[in-house]
Amino acid sequence: MTSAHSTQHTAHRRVGFVCVLTAVCCLLSGCGYTTRPGLASYLRTVHVKPFVNTIDLTQLTTATNRFPIYRHGMETEVTKAVLNRFQFTGLLRPAGAEKADCRLEGELVQFRRDALRYDADQQVEEWRLSVVVNVRFYDLHVTSETPAWEEGSLTGDTTYFERGSKAESESTALDRAIQDLARRIVERVVENW
Repeated sequence: MTSAHSTQHTAHRRVGFVCVLTAVCCLLSGCGYTTRPGLASYLRTVHVKPFVNTIDLTQLTTATNRFPIYRHGMETEVTKAVLNRFQFTGLLRPAGAEKADCRLEGELVQFRRDALRYDADQQVEEWRLSVVVNVRFYDLHVTSETPAWEEGSLTGDTTYFERGSKAESESTALDRAIQDLARRIVERVVENW
């Protein structure tokens, strides 16, 4: 009985050792997973150049909407949201222009508010807000003049209800659209580089 117990104990120790060894190998080799998907290993810091607003405000007015819904300083909010998103993901640390390995720059090119749903009186109940940018990414180890990639019309959007029990302010919805845009920009940088 003692020898059967000893043999069983030794078998359990071997299984435990194999499990620990497998876990260590997976941790060391990464098992095919990386926390830096698609980024070159030498890219550790990013300089996010302040976004530039190129929206023509005169194009936002229409015969039915004489006063466009536009928030002054939206380009600054986009820049801050992108910086915060980089800090949140931890894949690239924001840095000054002189210390960065790469640079991201872009322009705010469009802000849209489109009606999605109407009530029985033909009043808009639900809107879609879209914030559109063009972005360029530079690998500063290669060149500071030619972008590694460019993306036009990258869009962050959200929907919101203007009426009813789910109603919220356009300002709150716009904040959400900007956060969505920042998420898409950072994903584009770290996953599709």
